[in-house]
Amino acid sequence: MADQLALDEVVEFTSGLIRVDTTNRGGGDCRERPAAEYAAAQLAGAGLEPLLLERTQGRTNVVVRIAGTDPSADALLVHGHLDVVPAEAADWRVHPFSGEVRDGVVWGRGAVDMKNMDAMILAVIRSWARQGLRPRRDLVVAFTADEEASAEDGSGFLADRHPELFEGCTEGISESGAFTFHDGSGREIYPIAAGERGTAWLRLSARGRAGHGSKVNRDNAVTRLAAAVTRIGEHQWPLRLTPTVQAALDALATLYGIEAGSADVDTLLEKLGPAARLVEATVRNSANPTMLNAGYKVNVIPGEAVAHVDGRFLAGTEEEFAATLDQLTGPEVRWEFAHREVALQAPVDAPLFARMRSAVEEFAPGGHVVPYCMPGGTDAKQFSRLGITGYGFSPLKLPADLDYQALFHGVDERVPVEALHFGVRVLDHFLRTA
Repeated sequence: MADQLALDEVVEFTSGLIRVDTTNRGGGDCRERPAAEYAAAQLAGAGLEPLLLERTQGRTNVVVRIAGTDPSADALLVHGHLDVVPAEAADWRVHPFSGEVRDGVVWGRGAVDMKNMDAMILAVIRSWARQGLRPRRDLVVAFTADEEASAEDGSGFLADRHPELFEGCTEGISESGAFTFHDGSGREIYPIAAGERGTAWLRLSARGRAGHGSKVNRDNAVTRLAAAVTRIGEHQWPLRLTPTVQAALDALATLYGIEAGSADVDTLLEKLGPAARLVEATVRNSANPTMLNAGYKVNVIPGEAVAHVDGRFLAGTEEEFAATLDQLTGPEVRWEFAHREVALQAPVDAPLFARMRSAVEEFAPGGHVVPYCMPGGTDAKQFSRLGITGYGFSPLKLPADLDYQALFHGVDERVPVEALHFGVRVLDHFLRTA
């Protein structure tokens, strides 16, 4: 079992990693190396010899293998990313890169996404070293760069250029699962991710006739683009239930005593109340316009207008997604993938899922574990190229007044110390027996 020093170290490491500013602004504007060196030093302190690997200078990844006690068992990948999204300090109550521990809470960008999990992994591994413990199966631990952008310098680089480091890995765990979801009626739900929607970041462009802003122009690129963006933003995507999402709906319906087959999905979601938040974003594809760029002066009609759309698609629906975009954009607006990654599904009846469930229930005996599909994506997409089945499992026991999901990429990101302690205990139990 994780020792007391592990509980102290997980707080220290979370805070220490937050203080290393690894803001990823996209376009290569990030430097993860100081955080990678921090993580590597903790691993070296546990008697391990981590590798530091880069595709681009400063965009550093850390990989190490821990030998298990059963050489016949498949290896397990445990991974977390080191980069974070930007944070505007003026909007925060506590400076986002202070790593301050205040009133039993660790504050800062990355506290939940996902330097907390990185710290839990390090604390567990160091605890094992002190106690002379080993996991049952080989563990490959990877701390990656660039997850918050394209992953080209991170998990994509590792999967494409260093697949030998992940030899024998059949399954993996990472962020966004096994956290406490409070439904408002006293229930504690622990969703474990067994799927992800695919990523489809789109670039739309419309061309027209440039000219003076005072003259009639029926060939206006801005008008064409704006119309297409409006159609996309207002489109109602049809229901598409994947096996993972169906399993989530079934589990929640059972938990609430609802006859799932007696209602359509939208009605079922209404009956689930707050718990519907766990699935409502994954019963359909989505496409949200996020950026617009056109023109350079108010009295000049530009010859081109550009927009960006964050699209997400469920497993098995990518062709339908693309065909729908063709219809919504129409013949006068071009669209292309600026970044595309696969949708994922993982079996919820697998022995590994049962072990994750058991580990959570060991330390949260009143909790209800359910599967769910992430609306977004993780590095599991890139590692799936190596045949690794990915799950979201970064355990945290959270108070009812903390909206965990709202803290992802949000202001005042923070994590309670007790949540980190719970995570270390659960992760230690799970990884030793997985």
